Amino acid sequence: MSAIESRRGTIFQADIGSPSELLLGMADSKTNGNGPERHLTREELEGALGQARKSETMLREFVDGIPTPAWSAQPDGAVEFVNQRWQDYTGLSSEEAHGWGWRVAVHLEDYPKLLSHWRALLASGVPGEIEARLRRHDGEYRWFLFQVEPLLDPGGKVIRWHGTNTDIESRKRAEEKLQQDESDLRRVTDAIPHTIVIQDATGNPLYANRAVRDYTGLSCEDVPSSDFRARIFHPEDLERLRDKRSAALRRGLPFEIEQRARRQDGQYRWFLIRYNPFRNEQGELLRWYATGTDIDNRKRSEDRTRNENAALREEIERCSMFEEIVGSSKALRQVLAQVAKVAPTDSTVLISGETGTGKELFARAIHKRSDRASRAFIRVNCAAFAPSLIASELFGHEKGSFTGALQRRLGRFESADRGTIFLDEVGELPPETQSALLRVLQEREFERVGGNETISVDVRVLAATNTDLSVAVEQGSFRRDLFYRLNVFPIEVPTLRERADDIPLLVEYLVDRYGQRLGKEIKQIGKKAMDQFLAYEWPGNIRELQNVIERAVVLCEGETLTVDETWFKKAGFRMNGTRLPLAANLAEREKEMVEAALRDAEGVVGGHAGAAARLGLPRQTLESKIRKLGINRYRFKSL
Repeated sequence: MSAIESRRGTIFQADIGSPSELLLGMADSKTNGNGPERHLTREELEGALGQARKSETMLREFVDGIPTPAWSAQPDGAVEFVNQRWQDYTGLSSEEAHGWGWRVAVHLEDYPKLLSHWRALLASGVPGEIEARLRRHDGEYRWFLFQVEPLLDPGGKVIRWHGTNTDIESRKRAEEKLQQDESDLRRVTDAIPHTIVIQDATGNPLYANRAVRDYTGLSCEDVPSSDFRARIFHPEDLERLRDKRSAALRRGLPFEIEQRARRQDGQYRWFLIRYNPFRNEQGELLRWYATGTDIDNRKRSEDRTRNENAALREEIERCSMFEEIVGSSKALRQVLAQVAKVAPTDSTVLISGETGTGKELFARAIHKRSDRASRAFIRVNCAAFAPSLIASELFGHEKGSFTGALQRRLGRFESADRGTIFLDEVGELPPETQSALLRVLQEREFERVGGNETISVDVRVLAATNTDLSVAVEQGSFRRDLFYRLNVFPIEVPTLRERADDIPLLVEYLVDRYGQRLGKEIKQIGKKAMDQFLAYEWPGNIRELQNVIERAVVLCEGETLTVDETWFKKAGFRMNGTRLPLAANLAEREKEMVEAALRDAEGVVGGHAGAAARLGLPRQTLESKIRKLGINRYRFKSL
């Protein structure tokens, strides 16, 4: 007896033959083992015949009990067996279905296609599937999937065909409804002025509405083609958005992209394309609906605005941002040469110089001439924050990390990621913040105050100081290793006294600038005024020069700029042709005042009775001055 197989829902019925055939076969058997030939006894034949009948009955009961219509056919396709479920469904008996009688149960419209496909399978000897409507015993037709599989002998020849019929009426109705819905939707989308493309679950185009066809000049037949997108969208955008679009389609969530679509006249325009998924009741993704909105005018406006902003930034930089760098003296040219060399690198730069020399503007010049110019430039005045708050300002903090920390806050380093951070008055950092800054410089990472998460950043650090950090290192108020990390490329900004040759040029530039701002036309600068500018020591450097000139322009009532010499006398300078070392005198006087306050306070800086309170200064400001003036406050402590 042949084996019974089950594969792809197909029943492989055993070819057991009739009991009489089995009996004849057994009667013709010759030997049992290696003994002499002999014929079976009558009792043996009857026993074998009974066993065969029993096996045949069990097999037929098994096949008839399968809850799916099943059948078998000869190699030429003529049906030789249908199970009970097939008979019950069609109302045809086994004899009526025998041979080609089964075809009366197939819908007349479907039979030609089914027969053609069936004959093709018979000729090829391969498994296959066919869809057709099968008539039920009450006359109603339902869609079925015919699945057939050949049974082959050891030589590969078809012995018979086995098949099952699976009811797919619900699926077909759903497909027909979807097709009808899509047909209705197409009529609706054709009336919408926006471009709409219906795509399958993987993003392949199925249908484009009239707006798309009118815009592109393509037909409905062009839409399902493999090169549809390539014929519409700009090649650069297809390449740029390929991975992004594929990833978004896999996620199955709404998304949008901007890309250029080619008009039928060959011109490209920008479109905002929104993708929305459509799912069935089971949540299965069936379609994508891509709607396009022409945003070409908006994109062109953005480009114009971007160009105008770039031009405006250049104008601002030319007119105001670099005003203190105006000049051509040898001292200035040397510093600008250093800026040009270090700007394209990522090296840390330490800019030192007196207050008012324009250290920040040199830092901005370095940033603007670096590869990070399009990124953020974040400035932090380290002396402007209390020691307890500077770490939070630089590195951020977590919610609840200290009193008043009501929510997470990002620090300046995170804001400057991939850009530049400028630490002005870096010598004012407290010791614990110096350690955190050193870690950032060494490892490019830090942790927020009160947090455990390690934040990695790519930030270029520029620092500035108006004090000698090497003295602070020797005094122990500034970490030596941090100083070395900051001092990779030192730049010393010259004072205005050291670039006196630039004063006439700076004066003319500033007079012209403030004159335009205040609506005054000043054609010349009085000789006496220029002599005063050249003779003055400018302890406040260029910032002081700015203030003096702005004041003079405000007060100027004619076309010639003049200045009041009392402005300079109040600063401690005698206008009799003799220069006094004003800066040195001021520093010495300041040192005397600070030492006197420390002496009275017995070396104590803070507190209501400390030196800072006596001088009317913030504690951190006085500490900065003590370091700047090189005063050892501990020698004033009481024994």
